[in-house]
Amino acid sequence: MATNELSLGAALRAWRERLPPEAAGRPSTKGRRTPGMRREDLADLAGLSVDYVVRLEQGRATNPSAQVATALARALQLSTDERDHLHRLAGLQPPHAGAISDHVPPGLQRILSRLGDAPAAVFAADWQLVTWNAGWRALLGDPTAIPVKDRNLVRSRFTSGTECHPLAGWPVVSTNPEATDRAVVADLRRASGRYPDDPRLKALVHEMLASSQRFAELWQAGTVAGHVEDRKTIHHPEIGPITVDCDVLGAADTDLKVVIYTAVPGSEDAERLEFALVLAAPSRVVQGGDVLRPISQEVSERLGRHHLDLRSEGQQRLRRKEGSEPQLDLRPTRSARGGRVVHDAGPVGGVDPEKQRE
Repeated sequence: MATNELSLGAALRAWRERLPPEAAGRPSTKGRRTPGMRREDLADLAGLSVDYVVRLEQGRATNPSAQVATALARALQLSTDERDHLHRLAGLQPPHAGAISDHVPPGLQRILSRLGDAPAAVFAADWQLVTWNAGWRALLGDPTAIPVKDRNLVRSRFTSGTECHPLAGWPVVSTNPEATDRAVVADLRRASGRYPDDPRLKALVHEMLASSQRFAELWQAGTVAGHVEDRKTIHHPEIGPITVDCDVLGAADTDLKVVIYTAVPGSEDAERLEFALVLAAPSRVVQGGDVLRPISQEVSERLGRHHLDLRSEGQQRLRRKEGSEPQLDLRPTRSARGGRVVHDAGPVGGVDPEKQRE
């Protein structure tokens, strides 16, 4: 028993059970007897299979890779000391001080989960995408579809042809792509001064110098600076173009970069951004088979010129009615289970959603 309690599996289970689901941006489940976050949520946050998480906790898998250990530490919101302990339990050397860290401190993770609907993501010093929130996924697509190695902004911007793996699921166009390219390369050169011996950074620079003439030209210019802001247009496949401001914030003492997209309040782009979040919001089935969707009364009223067709299979589509003035159709529609689609926002259009089902 004592040996088991000192194992990697026991530590992972203890860390998971102490982390409230809400702290990881997950909904709490009433009536659960097991404390903390579910294995399914941990697997999803770490990009692992549920079966592998179970085997790790049960001691049937004891030697995860460094990449898996890093992902688990981030998902469990471990401190630096706890992260290093996890690596040692897995038979790995903890990340050394001269290496770029992908570890996101718990405080920064809480900030990310509390940004609300603002699309945000965290990048490492070499522009490796580390983690993101639901707003980022709604605006740009789900990065989990991209191989981990290719979740790098530098590699995405300067690799062409079949080898290119864009970080977004659809086109993203910078207002001034020339300035953006220069800023990204200058920021990467700054990272090379802080982490001259980091193997991942050295491999990235060598790869880009060999494969991209444009990167090589900008690298040879020797400019050192930080990338702090940009303006981009995201061509969302459901909604169309959404122009947003891109701000890059530095996390103190970590060299992590928090990238946040915002739109001018009250603008059409802000409305389109809110619709993108509605389209990506999960539905849930309530009593009577109704499909409940999160949509605010404010969004409903301000976007009244659009028609929002809420479909039972969990997909929402933005379209305009042919031959009539555009409008927001808030009438319940039948679901595949015989229920109705209602809105999860309190009164919508003056009608309480609970009373719509009566």
